Amino acid sequence: MMAMSRRDVALGLIAGGFASLPFPAHAARQFDVRDHGARGDGRTIDSAAINAAILAASAAGGGTVIVPRGRYLCFSLRLQSRVTLLLADGAVIEAADPARHAGRYDLPEDGIDQLYQDFGHSHWHNSLIWGDNVEQVAITGAGMIHGVGLTRDGPGARWKTQAGERPLSMAQMTDADIARLEPDAAKMHGLGNKAIALKNGRDIRLSGFTILKGGHFAILATGTQRLTIDGLSIDTDRDGIDLDCVRDVLVERCRVNSPNDDAIVVKSSYALGRAIAAENILIRDCDVSGYDMGSMLDSTRGTTQQVAPDQDRVTGRIKLGTESNGGYRNIRIEDCRFTRSRGLALETVDGGAMEHIVARRLTLRDVTTAPLFLRLGDRRRGPQDTGIGMIRDVEISEVDARGIDHRFPAALAGLPGHPIRDVVLRDVHLAYAGGGTAQDAARRPAELADAYPEPSMFGVLPSWALWARHVEGLTLDRFTATTKAPDARPPLLLDDVARLTIRDTPLAD
Repeated sequence: MMAMSRRDVALGLIAGGFASLPFPAHAARQFDVRDHGARGDGRTIDSAAINAAILAASAAGGGTVIVPRGRYLCFSLRLQSRVTLLLADGAVIEAADPARHAGRYDLPEDGIDQLYQDFGHSHWHNSLIWGDNVEQVAITGAGMIHGVGLTRDGPGARWKTQAGERPLSMAQMTDADIARLEPDAAKMHGLGNKAIALKNGRDIRLSGFTILKGGHFAILATGTQRLTIDGLSIDTDRDGIDLDCVRDVLVERCRVNSPNDDAIVVKSSYALGRAIAAENILIRDCDVSGYDMGSMLDSTRGTTQQVAPDQDRVTGRIKLGTESNGGYRNIRIEDCRFTRSRGLALETVDGGAMEHIVARRLTLRDVTTAPLFLRLGDRRRGPQDTGIGMIRDVEISEVDARGIDHRFPAALAGLPGHPIRDVVLRDVHLAYAGGGTAQDAARRPAELADAYPEPSMFGVLPSWALWARHVEGLTLDRFTATTKAPDARPPLLLDDVARLTIRDTPLAD
């Protein structure tokens, strides 16, 4: 039998050949990282070798960099245009730890004023894998990115007005507690705090692989256009997928477990120095959850952790917000499943407009705060001329949510003189445990205009199915809810709600 070369083995790692690559033209030239000195033994630092293979592919006009089976210990890997990074089944890129291994991650780049967003949102180069203004780039394959040596921490924004900087649930934490979560920027020197970071760039594809323990962000994409994220499994210690100031994005068939922070989140921060809308985004057929970190991938689905770092129950949801300077436009969330997580949150508090939002066919189980939360706030974390934003034209339909924390009904909270406008809740069913008291029913929550937006910000709400305040144009169409145990609060409480339409909603009888 003829002996197979290492190149033949590498090519054989891809079932069906290279035709299935996101950019088929990249198949014309292949670069095996072992030919550039990578060992894949879990002990040698292989980042220089992999970076050499990436540069060779780029210099050749583009190509596919093959990472065969093995464990590749790495510091920063730098993506280049027209290069596909192919992680074979059994290939693991492991984040090195500067405390244990010789080397460091690329330093946080200069030129970004970390004033209106935190350190993690303000830097990209201090990551395990990063691309800055790259085009036609893919990371694909059945392998894994394991962020063993990444940190989930980083300092907060340098914003001078501190109201609304942190959730109210963190009010009882000491300065020492906060310092542990938000170390000084100098302590981040040489550390990596993201698995994959993309700044600007166009035509990016991420598909098929797994991320375990991704640091502050498993994926941070800022200012990126024409981005597709498909079929990823992410089980991480903070944020899963963050889409900030992006345009023309598809996220589909992903599983994201993130008990300590949001699973899939769309933002529009000031990280690029100006307000930029996040627009034309489709999130579909995804599963998000808040199981114990790591237990989604090993299928044990642990439920030991009860509280996230913000002192609310575990997170793991899909959200628009909190950073919302540029606003959001034309976003669809459909056919997604939330399990042991907070519910869908749609928030704008930093002056941006949220409009033309559709969420449909959502299934939620074991909901740890409100199943639906819409918040127009007045935090104004932005330049001095930042005003109050708006929410309008939101349609949420075909939602089935069960096992909901009784304290938190679906909530729509605008501001006096700045109502949320034109919201449709159609074919929504909510099932609660019940247990609210007469004292809960008597509560009248404060406006808290400048507070960080989170369902728990108002405390226990005075109705058990739906609470809406400062809304103009609300349609309830086949909106139903049940409680397992009696609840002394009314099912609906509508305060300053104009142009109300109710159809086939027995709760309103």
